[in-house]
Amino acid sequence: MTPQNPKLARELLLLLALATLWGSSYTFIKIGVETIPPVTLIAVRTLIAGGILLAVLRYRRIRLPTDGETWRRFVVQACLNSVIPFTLIAWAEQSVDAGLAVILNSATPIFTFLLTVLIARHEQVTARKLFGVISGLAGICLVIGVEVLGGLGESLLAQLAIILATACYAGAAIFSKNFKGLDPAVPAAGSLISGAVILLPVSLVVDRPWTLDPSAASILALLALSAFSTALAFAIYFRLVQTLGSVGTTSQAYLRVPIGVAIGIVFLGERLSPTAWIGLVCVIFGVAAMTIPARVRATTARIH
Repeated sequence: MTPQNPKLARELLLLLALATLWGSSYTFIKIGVETIPPVTLIAVRTLIAGGILLAVLRYRRIRLPTDGETWRRFVVQACLNSVIPFTLIAWAEQSVDAGLAVILNSATPIFTFLLTVLIARHEQVTARKLFGVISGLAGICLVIGVEVLGGLGESLLAQLAIILATACYAGAAIFSKNFKGLDPAVPAAGSLISGAVILLPVSLVVDRPWTLDPSAASILALLALSAFSTALAFAIYFRLVQTLGSVGTTSQAYLRVPIGVAIGIVFLGERLSPTAWIGLVCVIFGVAAMTIPARVRATTARIH
């Protein structure tokens, strides 16, 4: 066993943890939007999560940057990674199952791969990654199944909203490279605070939250969503972007498919078609194919 292997194993465990935290977020959102409007749900989500990360930074005696340029980047990151995608997914889950949402959102690595090839070009294009994209896409199609594809027209706008959110996540993964050198919790806190500043005024005008009567289940789901699936997940996410690369990190979207779907089945009573289990195998092959090259490079070039 080489000295790097324990560090590599740690990064892979963090990747699994991130997939689990984000896989569960779709069920939390589904429960939350039952009695809390989407904009208010996401405004409070970003406020609580940003506050938690800010408290962690203060405890660690790490200060947020004070220059305008960094904060402008935080705002861009907030729009790409929370304000737009979080709100779109929350709105869509008013009519779309949590399992379907996680499946549609799992296309993030495909968008990231295409953006890195066409625009950023900071990820090496390999046959293994191409295979990962194809295998993951095939798995997604099998998981969705013919029945769901046949019903696309019933909630087409909601499904397109999730696809748009997916593209935003891909852009966020690439843009987050601009924060290299910062402690992972710093851009996470900065972008979430920026997102809260953007969304809270909208919530006050649109939803008038003081008139709402949310259920206990929705409140608990919002708290779990904020603390675990957002604050903790964002800190892990920014770390992995620096160690595994943007494509390697967003490939956890494939891994979170079986996790997110399973949580929806167990806690929400959602159903998965029989062909989905074959699709899940393809998905696992996809995530392995897309992350192994990045992991090797991370071990030799970035993890130290």
